[in-house]
Amino acid sequence: QVRMVESGGGLVQAGGSLRLACTASGSFGIINFMAWYRQTPGKQRELVASITSGGNTNYADSVKGRFTISRDSTKNTMYLQMNTLKPEDTAVYYCYADYRGAYWGRGTQVTVSS
Repeated sequence: QVRMVESGGGLVQAGGSLRLACTASGSFGIINFMAWYRQTPGKQRELVASITSGGNTNYADSVKGRFTISRDSTKNTMYLQMNTLKPEDTAVYYCYADYRGAYWGRGTQVTVSS
C-alpha cells in the first residue's frame, strides 16, 4: 500500500508561483512512475506532468516552460514548481504513483486569480 499526500496548494495572483509537494508513505520499493494530474468541475482529470525513477519527464503542452516536475527519492517526495501561473491553471491537483497498482492523493486546490 502506498499513501500519497499533497501539500502546497493555495490562492495566488496570475503571474505568481506555487510549489506543490507529494509525499508517499507506506511499504514499497522504487516507484517507477509518478505524476501530477489536475481536474476542474465537469472536466476529465488531465495529466500535467510525469517523472520516472530515471528522471525522464513529460509535460502537457499547456504547462511546458512554466512548470517543472522533480522528485527526491530519499524523501519519497515529488514536487511541482509552477511559475507564471494563469487563471486557467485553477484546478484541484492530484499526485499519482504507479507501484503495482494506481495510487492517488486526495488533491490540493490551486486557485489563480486574474
